[in-house]
Parts: sequence; structure tokens; C-alpha cells
Amino acid sequence: EFCSRKYGNITEVSAHNSPFVKSGNAAANQALSVTTQLNDGIRLLQGQMHFVNNTPHFCHTSCDVLDAGPITTYLAEVYTWVSTHPYDVVTILLGNGNYSKVDTYVPFIQSTGLVQYAYEPPIIPMALNDWPTLASMILSGKRVVFFMDYDANQTSVPWILDEFSQMWETPFDPTNRSFPCTVQRPPNLSANDAKNRMYLTNHNLNYDINVLGNSLLVPNIPLLNITNNITGDGSLGVSTQDCVQAWGYPPKFLNVDFYNVGNGSVFEVAAKYNNVSYTRQCCGLAVSGVGELVRAGRSAGFAVGAMLGSVLVLGLL
Repeated sequence: EFCSRKYGNITEVSAHNSPFVKSGNAAANQALSVTTQLNDGIRLLQGQMHFVNNTPHFCHTSCDVLDAGPITTYLAEVYTWVSTHPYDVVTILLGNGNYSKVDTYVPFIQSTGLVQYAYEPPIIPMALNDWPTLASMILSGKRVVFFMDYDANQTSVPWILDEFSQMWETPFDPTNRSFPCTVQRPPNLSANDAKNRMYLTNHNLNYDINVLGNSLLVPNIPLLNITNNITGDGSLGVSTQDCVQAWGYPPKFLNVDFYNVGNGSVFEVAAKYNNVSYTRQCCGLAVSGVGELVRAGRSAGFAVGAMLGSVLVLGLL
């Protein structure tokens, strides 16, 4: 149904910190593997990278907090999925946690095989209406879009796109259920310029806890059913509608934690703004331990705090 539509004119669900699926770790943001995420309909995979012994890993602010392993392991799994789903377009947003030169990541990403599918834009930067249709991306085979938040260099590495010159974000790591649809990154972006770009809404509610003098931000699990809902104060449905009213067009990406909570409600919100109906069953089986944490958190607010003393020692994004 979307083949004739432009990449920038489709609303999709994003897995906030997609690689961070870790049993027994309160810093986890997702309950399901990346293969399951993609099978369920997630189309933006986002995660932050840090170097460990000269190898980039996906880590949550610090690898002492949550280390999801080398990026090559995760991206190789994405490659397997992409190579067996020739009619799907996937976006990968790489967080450059060390602010390293983009070139240092290239050999690691190349080793996964994904670069053969990487989309290279014809102009820099791409405005909202410059993006190709999904059909053209699929026919060309260039159907994986890489973004990097900081220190991308499209002259040097044209297939890793600079995020903030082509897409803006609402406030990240929100702890306030109001979820304002305002531009936080890049800073000082004018309203006119913002309206000419895609945007990502960070609709993932965080829990600010002080442990041993450290201020820690972790997913607010007790409110997930509300946060991921279609209706109600603080829901994804309401905040997306607020964005449409404020900007005149819907977000490109809805960046959520534990997307499976709500039995597909986050996909229903995206479907509404794509003018289609969401009729699939959702979602895949949770990884052991993480799923239990999510289920416990929905019924008891102590689930997050109970794990912090032994698991988390540093602040989180």
C-alpha cells in the first residue's frame, strides 16, 4: 500500500534503544529481539554506541550499565532479516556515544553485509519532499537508511546520513507525561526550517531515581500501558495528534520503549496517520526475564527501583 508514497511521508514505529534487551537489567528498553521487532513491524532501530577495547558495542550511556555486545553481532542479525525481506525498508539510527569519527565505525558495519543495501541520497541535506518513494528504494535495492546523530560526515561516508540536518527530534528522555512536541535537537532550528524536515517524537517516559547520589533515568514501566496507549493523558495517540496540530503533518518516527506493551497500540497510532487500518496480532514472545520485568512493572511500581542498587551505578540517557 505504501510503495507509491515517499519515505518521508510515512509514519513508522521506532524501537527506542532497540539493542537493549537484557534479562534482569532495569536499563533495558525493549523486551523482544531485533528479529522479532522487525517481524512485528518496527522500522526504525535506534541504539547508542561506545567503544570497548577498540570495538564498538551498543551500550546504554556506559557499558558498565548495560552492554548489549558488539554492534557487528546485532547488525548481522539485522542483515539476515533484511536479506530475506526484499520488499521492506529499514532505518537504523546510530548514536555516536563516544563522538568518534564516523570513519572508525565503517569497517565494522561493512563486515555485517548491510552496506550493500545502504541508501545514498542524491543531495545533502534531504528536505521533507526530497525523499524517494519506497518502490524506488526497493527496486534499487537501496532500502536501509543509516543515520548518525553526531559527527556524521556525508562527504567522507555518504551512506551514513547526518541526522539533525535532515530530521529533528522532540525532547529526549522525557520524565514529564505532557510530551511537548517542540524541537530540542538540533538546537535553535527555526519553525520554518523544521517544517521542511522529517521529525522523530521521543515518546518514551522515564523514571528519574537517585541511587547512591547518582541521578538515574530508566523506563517508567508502571505507566507503559498508558504511555503506549491510543487514548488518554500522556498516551502516544494524544501526543501524536498534538504534533499534527502543531506542525501540520505527522511524525516520521514514533520512538517508544517496550513497544509490545499495549498489544499493538503503538502500531495502531502509526496506522491512523498512514490512513490505513492495523489488523495484525502483536507482539512476539518476550525474552525471558525482561518480559517478567515489564509484566511486574505494569502492576507494581517497585519493579524498577528494586533492581537499581545491584544493576545501575551510572546515569542513563
